[in-house]
Amino acid sequence: MLVVGELINASRKAIGAAIKEQNVEFIQKVAKDQFVAGAHYIDVNAGIFVDKEPEYLAWLVKTVQEVVDCPCCLDSPDPKAIAAAHAVHKGVPMINSISLEKARYEALVPVLAGTDLKVVALCMSDDGMPETMADRLKIADKLINGLVQNNVPISNIYVDPLVQPVSVNNTFAMEFINSVEAIMNQFKGVHTMCGLSNISYGLPERKFMNRGFAVMAIAKGLDGMIVDPLDKMMMASIVTAESLAGRDAYCANYLKAFRNKQFEF
Repeated sequence: MLVVGELINASRKAIGAAIKEQNVEFIQKVAKDQFVAGAHYIDVNAGIFVDKEPEYLAWLVKTVQEVVDCPCCLDSPDPKAIAAAHAVHKGVPMINSISLEKARYEALVPVLAGTDLKVVALCMSDDGMPETMADRLKIADKLINGLVQNNVPISNIYVDPLVQPVSVNNTFAMEFINSVEAIMNQFKGVHTMCGLSNISYGLPERKFMNRGFAVMAIAKGLDGMIVDPLDKMMMASIVTAESLAGRDAYCANYLKAFRNKQFEF
């Protein structure tokens, strides 16, 4: 399971303030805490600062990578912000995200074409947010084929079938989960990814629903998540679900997590 730590997002009040104030110590602590907790990528987002997004996103990358030895997930639809952040990034980042929306697609394909960048491919088009598995598969097919035709390796593509709140429509959870299974079966070599917490929007005790949803999605093949790695029960749920899904030979990762006291709450 590839875990992307979601906490350095300017839409969070404390993070937005830290970015504006250029508070290096605060940002670095959030980055280090996520890395120690098991994040493989640190998501960085400066989206609320429209006029300064390229400058701030590059600052975030440099600030984060001074203290953690892992890549960043560059969270922006703006190719200028992506370019500025990529220019100072050490190693290969992930781009979050491209979609089938015409303006976004045409802006980001030239950035990705022929590179080794990893990319989140969001199942959204100019027709709006898909509600059914069939709608998601149509978008995924066009996104995957378009990226591959532009020399993006299929193994670098992380399709996000788009999580929507189950409080709005009680079919949304299973439509997403069934989409994960279908995408993983139909497009061999591709990965799947999601921003998990949207499933519980508007509901109380959201962490319980997020954890249950994670386990169900892993059983269907989900192999990437944008989550809060400081949620110890979520991280324990991920490790456990991967073992039960047959993706942890001899339960090695489960035993490692146990030895590292990841199951102590």
